[in-house]
Amino acid sequence: MAELFSDEWMKALKDAWNTEPEVKDKLAEIGFNSVIACGFKGEDQPRGIFKVVNGECVEAGSYDGSDPDWDMRAKPKDWKKWAKDGIGMTGLGTAFAMGKLKFLKGDFKSMIKDPRMAGPFVKSFALMGKIETD
Repeated sequence: MAELFSDEWMKALKDAWNTEPEVKDKLAEIGFNSVIACGFKGEDQPRGIFKVVNGECVEAGSYDGSDPDWDMRAKPKDWKKWAKDGIGMTGLGTAFAMGKLKFLKGDFKSMIKDPRMAGPFVKSFALMGKIETD
């Protein structure tokens, strides 16, 4: 088992992402390129970084100082719950509205309005559940 957002954990997420056509291939269809960071509320910098080129995760690991396009933060217990149970579109909207999921960078509202991005984004939370987490 790996610690949430550790180098090992992020590399396992990369593998899960790249083998999931509902995420990787759907994002490739729209030419999605982004640097995505994840971490915990109240911390100065993210814990993990995820680099996507044309839908495929080409690099993942511990945060390396990159300037992310997206920086998502939540409490560890919330991340673990979403990883375990998944999160649907309604749950995602509720988490954002209640402040459980914060976007320090990235435009959540425009992303959620675009089903070509929103669907794979929601599915990416289910991928977290495939990784054994401490």
